[in-house]
Amino acid sequence: MDPLDELRRICLALPETTERLSHGEPTWFVRDKKTFVMFADHHHDDRLAFWCAAPPGVQAELVGEAPERFFRPPYVGHRGWLGVYLDVEVDWREIGEIVTDAYRMIAPKTLAAQLD
Repeated sequence: MDPLDELRRICLALPETTERLSHGEPTWFVRDKKTFVMFADHHHDDRLAFWCAAPPGVQAELVGEAPERFFRPPYVGHRGWLGVYLDVEVDWREIGEIVTDAYRMIAPKTLAAQLD
């Protein structure tokens, strides 16, 4: 399974999500305005990953528990965003939950409520 294709499928299944390039990478937006997930194809290192918004405390928790799978991304890590490696064994169900949480952090309440 191609990680970009699967990540794209998960992101675009969420309400009013669009995709376009940002900083040279596929990026997903809510209502074509606010980023919630950014693909990172060896963007700042030699790893395949994505960066996403995350609820408060989640970045520290996941990076602390599994640094081989999660990291603090450059530029947005100080805002609590989470980096997720895709060049390791990936649990796509877990990725779906992480992406959905990212969407909930960025989407207006009316859109996020559609997920319930």
